[in-house]
Amino acid sequence: MAPEQHGRHSVGEELGRFLRARRTQTSPQAAGLTPGPGVRRTPGLRREELATLAGVSIDYYTRMERGKETRPSPAVVDAFARALQLDDAEHEHLRDLAVRAARRPSQAAPAPSRTVRPQLKLLLETVRPSPAYVVSRSMDVLAHNPGGLALYPGLADWPAAQRNLGRYLFLHPAAREVFPDWDNQIRHCVARLRALAGTDPDAPDLTRLVGELLLKSPDFAGLWERYDVTGRKITAKTFQHPQVGRITLAFQGMALEGTPGHRLGVYTAEPGTPDHDAMLLLDMTAPRTEPAPSRRPVPRS
Repeated sequence: MAPEQHGRHSVGEELGRFLRARRTQTSPQAAGLTPGPGVRRTPGLRREELATLAGVSIDYYTRMERGKETRPSPAVVDAFARALQLDDAEHEHLRDLAVRAARRPSQAAPAPSRTVRPQLKLLLETVRPSPAYVVSRSMDVLAHNPGGLALYPGLADWPAAQRNLGRYLFLHPAAREVFPDWDNQIRHCVARLRALAGTDPDAPDLTRLVGELLLKSPDFAGLWERYDVTGRKITAKTFQHPQVGRITLAFQGMALEGTPGHRLGVYTAEPGTPDHDAMLLLDMTAPRTEPAPSRRPVPRS
């Protein structure tokens, strides 16, 4: 099946897309059903099977999947979550889609600001030699210290406006060599974007990135079609780096106050370990692409 067109559409349609994706990936056996004889033409559950499991009519469920029914009750939402055996994060995403679908359509909000406060740029310098960066909700790299950019070989060759960690994973020729667990990295990336786009489907920063990746990357298109919104949380990343060799760093991402959608990502390693030595080397040899924020002297009273 060809990937969906990522154009303007309602959250009600996203609710239907999510249900259909989960339905086609849930086997009858997993749902407690006994498959009948013969070859099933429908992957996963049939519409009538899911409707029966959730305790709704087939007509009601069909309207939901087509984006025509946008006001399911909390009890119906929970029934679908049980029937599809959603995990906690998927269940919460389904609830969020249902709440948003019930609201009146509104104009798409503008993309969040790309401006990074000077204090945050100073923070990036302060945490050196730990590689660190500030990214937008759609993973645009908005600011970084030297190691934060150099950790992704070749990213510095792209114009600043094109530096995006999702774009790097799928479109940069070095990415598959840099990440030994590239398959896991891309699944986590798409799940993050899917969850975000599901509740804000017409956000301009997301539609541009997703549209580009759907056109240019079959790997992205295949994962996007699955509509996974959860993935294994990545707390450490291993890089096969051309300058410093194999390096494994702990990773911590955190939301930033006062800048909606912006996150700080910081990599660390235990002092005295080979990974820490490699991190120091990366910081010392990384080119400085931007001037460090000036440190103003504290006025004397």
